[in-house]
Amino acid sequence: MTTTWQHYPRNHPRTVDSAVALLLFAVAFPGSMYGVSDMAAPARWWPCVLLAGLSCAALLWRRTRPLPVTAVAVLCAAGMALAGYVMTALLLAPLMVALYSLAAHTARTMTWNVTLAAVVLVAGAALIAEPAGDALALNVIGPVAWLLLPAALGSTARFRRAYLESVHARAEYAERTREEEARHRVAEERMRIARELHDVSAHHLALANAQATTAALLIRSHPAQAEKMVNALGDTTAAALREMKATVGLLRRSDASEDSLQPAPGLAQLHGLVAAHTAAGLTVTLTTHGLPQPLSPGADLTAYRIVQEALANVAKHAHTSTAEVDLTYTHDRLAITITDHGTGPATASDSESGYGLIGMRERALSIGGQLRAGHRPTGGFEVSTELPLHPYAPAEDSTP
Repeated sequence: MTTTWQHYPRNHPRTVDSAVALLLFAVAFPGSMYGVSDMAAPARWWPCVLLAGLSCAALLWRRTRPLPVTAVAVLCAAGMALAGYVMTALLLAPLMVALYSLAAHTARTMTWNVTLAAVVLVAGAALIAEPAGDALALNVIGPVAWLLLPAALGSTARFRRAYLESVHARAEYAERTREEEARHRVAEERMRIARELHDVSAHHLALANAQATTAALLIRSHPAQAEKMVNALGDTTAAALREMKATVGLLRRSDASEDSLQPAPGLAQLHGLVAAHTAAGLTVTLTTHGLPQPLSPGADLTAYRIVQEALANVAKHAHTSTAEVDLTYTHDRLAITITDHGTGPATASDSESGYGLIGMRERALSIGGQLRAGHRPTGGFEVSTELPLHPYAPAEDSTP
């Protein structure tokens, strides 16, 4: 019930303005009983009531037309002053309400210019009606004080309303920014998980397919080697399941600590990756130039995933049995080049436009590196990337 009454003036402005106008018209009757000369009623009281009624009626449009309403109220007040009535707060009340509405809805310059004009007109009319100095306080000082007060209060109300609106706008902007940031972080996390799942599944499935194909070819002529291939196939699928379980587990456990997760792979596991491909029939030559230096965890994982995806593409598309991986360390960067001499027709279409190459490029850019991939002039395919050893900010995409 209290909430309903609190919002009633806002929801029924015309009813409130009508009630205010009737109340001010009622209080104008006592004000019409006093004149300036001998503090008695003037010869006729009805001009005061008529002018008061006109100014009160104009207040019905004070919210939508504050300037014309104020002009009507000023002229009515000046007319009452010229008629010889004492300009007390009872007669100045309609003009005070009009000045308050003007200050609350218009600019400060407009408000004070109109207020100054109203003070000059009303006080000047009172002095014209009674030029003697006996009633100076009633004719000048009182009207000036009563008219300046609502202008100041209305300006304060307008400033407060503008401040609250700005606070509300800033709060809405902050909330919208937080929601957009949250959506952006969710999209980035989804892309990261998608890259992880693609790299894990593509690599291990390609390796398992190569091992199964080689085992099928050797099962009759070299059964011992075929058996070794089958055993290696079990290790490959088990490793794929472990990595996929760890990656998907990030989605299912929101409170998992870093200590409860398995360490991310890095270049330290590169020899195992090369050995797995060698066992599947792809001979990989690993060459290192320069003094190996420690990498940040992000750069270490990115380097490993790029080599893993590139070798998976070689096993799937290159139609070759050899590949070279070259690591070159400098003082602040690591250059990685993966090349093959394949002649398969699917190399270009799958490697240049598939999600594997897109994921590799995104990984390199995310830590401030760059990646290039394409056919070699002498034949085969090459993936080349340069990664900072300790990235601090992503670099702009400079790849074509």
